Amino acid sequence: MQNILLNIDNGMVDWARAQFAITAIYHWLFVPLTLGLALIMGIMETVYYRTKNVFWKDTAKFWQKLFGINFAMGVATGIILEFEFGTNWSNYSWFVGDIFGAPLAIEGIIAFFLESTFVAVMYFGWNKVSSGFHLTSTWLTGLGATFSAWWILVANSWMQYPVGCEFNPETMRNEMVSFVDVAFSSFAVDKFCHTVTSAWIIGALFTVAVSAYYLIKNRERQLAVQSIKVASIVGLAASVLAAVTGDHSAYTIAKVQPMKLAAMEALYDGGDSQGLTIVSMVNPFQQPDYQKGGEAPLKIAVPYMLSFMATHDFKGFVPGVNDIIKGGYEDANGELQLPLAEKMYRGREVIRQLKEFRVAKSQLKGNLTAQQEAELNVKSDSIKANMKYFGYGFIKNAEETVPFIPLCFYTFRIMVGLGCLFILFFALSLYLVYKKDITEGMWWKRGAIALLPLGYIASESGWLVAEFGRQPWTIQDMLPTWVGVSDLSASAVMLTFFIFLVLFTILLAVEINILCRQIKKGPEYSK
Repeated sequence: MQNILLNIDNGMVDWARAQFAITAIYHWLFVPLTLGLALIMGIMETVYYRTKNVFWKDTAKFWQKLFGINFAMGVATGIILEFEFGTNWSNYSWFVGDIFGAPLAIEGIIAFFLESTFVAVMYFGWNKVSSGFHLTSTWLTGLGATFSAWWILVANSWMQYPVGCEFNPETMRNEMVSFVDVAFSSFAVDKFCHTVTSAWIIGALFTVAVSAYYLIKNRERQLAVQSIKVASIVGLAASVLAAVTGDHSAYTIAKVQPMKLAAMEALYDGGDSQGLTIVSMVNPFQQPDYQKGGEAPLKIAVPYMLSFMATHDFKGFVPGVNDIIKGGYEDANGELQLPLAEKMYRGREVIRQLKEFRVAKSQLKGNLTAQQEAELNVKSDSIKANMKYFGYGFIKNAEETVPFIPLCFYTFRIMVGLGCLFILFFALSLYLVYKKDITEGMWWKRGAIALLPLGYIASESGWLVAEFGRQPWTIQDMLPTWVGVSDLSASAVMLTFFIFLVLFTILLAVEINILCRQIKKGPEYSK
């Protein structure tokens, strides 16, 4: 690793993280709507293909226009994200680029190519290709966007659960040994399913909100009512699926990221038969003194539920923050966990051995006797055997391994609470649209519009839990955040941070403006 052992400016670390965070947050404002509208417009065009009712063609074309506006903005922010790995996180890219770059390359070559090819047919081929080929193009456009999400989430999941790789002391890099393990790890599958279903929820909320606007304005009533039917079915199914996939994600996190789960629950001292916290008075602005043990004040919990979520056993053991630091317990995989101090010691030993190995290789310059080669092989095997502790060698104290508990605790509850609200909302919407006259009554229409930003808040909260919960790791247990950054000055990254902030804010304002204009204009009906 080129500069991995250098002392990096803390200001550089903070600004690099801030720049990546602001780019990712803005990017994720566009992506879920793209994935959600892709499903809804595909369903609507399928109905047109089967019924030959021109109304459904006009409806599909209207939602496709809104999809296209949002799609273009998402591409712009996504490209910048990938470049930031090379500019601000060069040590990270050097260390694991052979692995991390593979899914990103596939995303760019296959998935994005699929999207960009068929999106043109979808928009400009209505009267130029057969209805069957056009329908196929619409679905392939949405499928391409979903494939893009898959490979991006594979890359992110590998950072959270690094599998399918082996460290090579000769090159000082992690190298892929199993593409299948990287691409189809349990963590990647869970993250993809949960993320995509949450995106479908946002697409459904957007569709219902726009339709509610039309009902308030007393226009486009047929489009609004039929769109609410389709979107509410999609939204209810997606909300239930998100709950199911979220439960399985919690089980996976308990196995591979126990500290994240402990932070999400503000669980300081774990044990058997742990309850799932519903509410608790965790100070939102201050890291609690978890070393004192006990539990957060005024805690209300569902008995045994956390143990069941984490272990699928109501009496299962769930470690808290202090348990993870002290070690001495068996994790969900049945492996005895070492104390953090021991992991830090072994990590420093690995770093020392790596330095010695590199020096020896450099001094001998390939002129090795049989004994020297054997000694280097022994040292290389020792490095590989203890490489899982490498990242801990950069940890100075236990506090660095604990995420900011209040942020993880509250964002998790915001995500779950709003998810439950969406289930109730879509169920109510289906009842009103099928059993009552949904065009009557102002309260539901205004509520439908008000829920749209809450969908984005829930989605962004989920990402905050995922990313802040794994701190201080860029790669879980392998590479701390401050070791992965480039050797740049903080001022250089600070400047581009504000440039991106202004640029992305302008892009967001432009998209909202264009979307609002198109919504006010309404659909264009065939004559």
